[in-house]
Amino acid sequence: MLRGRDVRSLEAMSTIDAQADTLPLGGPSLPQERRLVTELPGPRSAEILARKAAAVPAGVGHTVPVAAVAAGGGVVVDADGNSLIDLGSGIAVTTVGSAHPKVAAAIAAQAAQFTHTCFMISPYESYVEVAEALNRLTPGDFAKKSALFNSGAEAVENAIKIARKYTGRQAVVAFDHGYHGRTNLTMALTAKAMPYKSGFGPFAPEVYRAQASYPFRDGLSGAEAAARTILQLEKQIGADNLAAVIIEPIQGEGGFIVPADGYLPAIVDWCRANGVVFIADEVQTGFGRTGAMFASEIFGIVPDLITTAKGIAGGMPLAAVTGRAEIMDASHSGGLGGTYGGNPVACAAALAAIDAYETEGLLERAAEIGALLKDRLSAIQAGDPRLGDIRGHGAMIAAEFVDPATGAPDAALTGAVAKAAIAQGVIVLTCGTFGNVIRFLPPLTIGDDLLNEGLDVIAAALAAHPSSAGA
Repeated sequence: MLRGRDVRSLEAMSTIDAQADTLPLGGPSLPQERRLVTELPGPRSAEILARKAAAVPAGVGHTVPVAAVAAGGGVVVDADGNSLIDLGSGIAVTTVGSAHPKVAAAIAAQAAQFTHTCFMISPYESYVEVAEALNRLTPGDFAKKSALFNSGAEAVENAIKIARKYTGRQAVVAFDHGYHGRTNLTMALTAKAMPYKSGFGPFAPEVYRAQASYPFRDGLSGAEAAARTILQLEKQIGADNLAAVIIEPIQGEGGFIVPADGYLPAIVDWCRANGVVFIADEVQTGFGRTGAMFASEIFGIVPDLITTAKGIAGGMPLAAVTGRAEIMDASHSGGLGGTYGGNPVACAAALAAIDAYETEGLLERAAEIGALLKDRLSAIQAGDPRLGDIRGHGAMIAAEFVDPATGAPDAALTGAVAKAAIAQGVIVLTCGTFGNVIRFLPPLTIGDDLLNEGLDVIAAALAAHPSSAGA
């Protein structure tokens, strides 16, 4: 419940429904509608954002000028009673929806029992149950083990540690357009300088970068792109020096780049032939987001290690590394872990979220959302060549905007469309190495009516803005 200084936020909720005091603060009971009762930000949100500016470092930015007080289904409600269509899911986190009833109940029940003991001090069953579920659900029919952490970046760091320990090698290869986190090692792995790396070096050593497959921009087949990558690996690093290759099956922050058919299997085969650990970073693509439980399944690959976070626990901080038991067991006792890793409340949330993925038809819903998004975006593209490419799987779809004459990325247009959509009550996120991609990551609990309305707003915003390439 909201208390104390949040009383005014509760009062603002009275604009949501005449009987708001009988409803939960979030979850599916929220009216599923776009509704603007003020300009954004409204006065209460503006007050909170002013306090943020005074109390929180400038480096912690925000995309949408509202202060959220509730969310559920396909909407986020702010402190002024505005209801926004959510096409971002907190960057692919609230895949099962904010305040999913099973998740909320599991969190409350666990919090009433105990909130922490540290699994490395006195273990508890829910951590083991999450590990068992991950070992069962991730690709591969071999023996697996899982270790739990707090964030996607932490999972990636530990996957690299494990691969280095197992192979006795040091070099790691990441890829152009890849994103893996904001810690020192994961900044080294991440390709994009601004805003993630600029001014924060020096970075961790023995990290190398290769070109991946980007069909819209390189025009290569999967086999051709793989041959280019493998040549780089062999000539610039050397297989005998290489501990691991890490890649997002669909590159997220880099622009939702879907590799050409055959690319990922060829890289996996090369890694197996050369004793290199293949790590799939499924922090953003995992847990039903793409219409499969894991995107690796779409491409027919079986990673040696897989990192997960975001959608794993319905909004609670939890992450994992799952992989071949012999690789996961390479570390000495005490080499893996962390004070909060696998927190019992987060584990309870994860078990409830996993149950929802498996029993509520959410993977099928992701596929339906993807079909709707692609159909609507294709219709927009047919009348506006500035929408250069539409790609993705399930509820992870991208629209890349370009100068139609040259194909050059049009970041200014992309930003203007996103800003206009947000002002009209539709939460959209941009991404891409060139800043010219709008990414669609709605919760799987969103209804078709809301989704179509959000796309109507985006289409109108695009139509209202002239091309700004080269400006």
